[in-house]
Amino acid sequence: MRAPDLRALQAPLKTRYRETPAAAQVTSYAEAELRSGAVQVGVRVGDAFVEAGLHPATGGDGSLRCSGDMLLDALVACAGVTLQAVATAMGVTVKSGHLRAEGDWDARGTLGLSPEVPVGCTAVRLMVALDSNATPDQLAKLLELTERYCVVAQTLKNGVPVEVRGEEHLGAGHLPPKRNEGTPHPG
Repeated sequence: MRAPDLRALQAPLKTRYRETPAAAQVTSYAEAELRSGAVQVGVRVGDAFVEAGLHPATGGDGSLRCSGDMLLDALVACAGVTLQAVATAMGVTVKSGHLRAEGDWDARGTLGLSPEVPVGCTAVRLMVALDSNATPDQLAKLLELTERYCVVAQTLKNGVPVEVRGEEHLGAGHLPPKRNEGTPHPG
C-alpha cells in the first residue's frame, strides 16, 4: 500500500471521529472455550481455535500455546501492523522485517509459591529488525511512532483496569453474545 492509498482509506474515519468522538470507541473481544477434563482452552482466532495450556515451567508439556506467549504474539502482531502503517505514511519502504517479543516472569508467582513474587511479566522487550530504505533518523522516528501508536504496547506500558466477573450459567459451548467486531460500542 502507498501513503496516498492509506490516507484515502483512513480520511473518512478520521473525519467521522473528529466530528463524533464517541464513534471512535471500539470494544474488542476474545473468546475461549474450556476443554472438559483438561487444563486447556480453545481460543477462537478467526474461524479457528488455538489450543492454550500450561507453560512447561508450570507443568505443561510444551505441546500447547501458553497464554503468556499469546500475549507476546499479540504484541508482535500489533507492532508489526502499526510499523507497516507508520512506514507507509512516512513513505519508508520496508522490504522485509522480523519482530521478536520477550517477556520475563517468575513461575513461582503463578504457582502460588511466594506472595512476594509477582504474577505475570516483570519486563517485556520488543526487538525489530528491518530491511528498508529508511535513514537512521527515519528509522528512529519509525520505531518511536510504532511504540506510540501500537495499542498492545501502550496497554502493556500503561496498564488498564481488568475486571473478572462471573456470568450466569450459559451451558456448554455458549458464550455471551458478542459485539460486532470493529463496531463502536454505544458509549
